[in-house]
Amino acid sequence: MKIFKKLSRSVKGRVAIITGAGSGMGEATAKVFASEGVKVIATDVNQEEVNRISTEIITSGGECMPFLLDVTDSASINKCIDATIETYKTIDFVINNAGISSVTAVDDENFENYWDDTLNVVLTGQVRLIRASLPHLLGSDNGRIVNISSTEGFGASPFHSPYTAAKHGVIGLTRSLALELGPKGVTVNCVCPGPINTNMTAAIDPKDKETYARRRVGLKRYGEPEEVAHATLNLCLPSSSYINGVYLPVDGGLSIRRA
Repeated sequence: MKIFKKLSRSVKGRVAIITGAGSGMGEATAKVFASEGVKVIATDVNQEEVNRISTEIITSGGECMPFLLDVTDSASINKCIDATIETYKTIDFVINNAGISSVTAVDDENFENYWDDTLNVVLTGQVRLIRASLPHLLGSDNGRIVNISSTEGFGASPFHSPYTAAKHGVIGLTRSLALELGPKGVTVNCVCPGPINTNMTAAIDPKDKETYARRRVGLKRYGEPEEVAHATLNLCLPSSSYINGVYLPVDGGLSIRRA
């Protein structure tokens, strides 16, 4: 009889850099990871918000270091990596969550500015952090990269072409790096949230949200940031060591609906 092999689901003591942790899904991810014993480096361009989140995590018994990080600035990223290694000696998880979004028509006179800004944060920013942290991820026995894309990464909406293109790029980046880094012991996966209650969707009228969810989402509701955070956590578990190169929709069934 084959002996059952028990795989660990504990991430206690691991070290994670999480970008865009100042609000929404990033904040939820920082808190969920910390609640599981992960040492969190909560980064964002908003120092006040990551300080608040760090204080809340520490007050709740977790461990968190806030860091002001601009993913468009390589020097800022290098400082973050150096501070992480100085404090914790290693990096196990990189969670690329930082993002921006704008509504623009392709013939808008400022379109190229929107395009450059969006790709710089949403796509190139992920590559920068991965490259800077890679030597340390390769030294971990549980190296994990989780890139946050969107259901826009395999679909599309009008007047969002910079964001849509960037999120498609995140999925392509994930799949290519999964093949490149997987054999070296670092898995690379991607989470694709659908309609989630975050700052990006806060301006949408609640009635419009309800109508959209009823018509398009299998579960008939918007998701919560914590639901995305737990999907991200699952990809970092030691027991998830054979999951590599996936793009996981967390969308309540939005992407499978046809009628």
